[in-house]
Amino acid sequence: MKKILLEISYLGTDFCGYQVQPDKRTVQSQLNCAAKALFGFDCDIVGCSRTDSGVHANQFFATVAQKGMEYINTDIPIEKIPLALSFHLSSDVAVKSAAWVDSDFHPRYNVQSKEYLYRIYCDSVRDPFEEGRAWHYARKIDDTAFGNMQKAAEHFIGTHDFSAFMASNSSVCDTVRTIFSLSVEKDDRIISIKVRGDGFLYNMVRIIVGTLIAVAEGKISPDEIEDIIASKNRARAGITAPPQGLYLNKVIY
Repeated sequence: MKKILLEISYLGTDFCGYQVQPDKRTVQSQLNCAAKALFGFDCDIVGCSRTDSGVHANQFFATVAQKGMEYINTDIPIEKIPLALSFHLSSDVAVKSAAWVDSDFHPRYNVQSKEYLYRIYCDSVRDPFEEGRAWHYARKIDDTAFGNMQKAAEHFIGTHDFSAFMASNSSVCDTVRTIFSLSVEKDDRIISIKVRGDGFLYNMVRIIVGTLIAVAEGKISPDEIEDIIASKNRARAGITAPPQGLYLNKVIY
């Protein structure tokens, strides 16, 4: 028995996140409607992650099975499914590829690592083409501040208890995660932060970004990061950066 694995991308600006919510526009609800229109029956669509309102995905995976079952029966050739599904989707969601996977494959539990991208637009004047696609940080970050951000980023790499970088209302008990890499790059007025790990706590990436900005502002020194992690105290880390600069960038199985 097989189900379908979809690779999709979406612009999250006008979505209230991925997961279905009553009377709200979500990515999952769009996929549910498109799958029913294409296959002629209700489907269970399970995503690899739960992105928040306004968060984007350059790469996102979801499985499709007939509702209440672990498989799907369809005569539609697998190579035609991306275009056929995309026909029933709005312009801010696209199906990039489709493949058959075993019925016991789980798009979230089978993930080895994920990479998130966060984009910051640094300028006093906003750019309408970056609206909703980057955090408009209305200051310039000079070379010294940027260098401090890079130094601070190194301290996040490794296996740590990231309680200090988790939303205070989260109920997760296991707060240990491994960060494999964290890079901070600058191209003109755009700062790009990429972080790859085996998993992330609620708002963890956005709090890391907010903390790196606090480093740039001189409120936190790069060498303080280790102490903040060890403290497990959310109040010692930076603000939670806005959602619109965040992208689920890669999912590795």
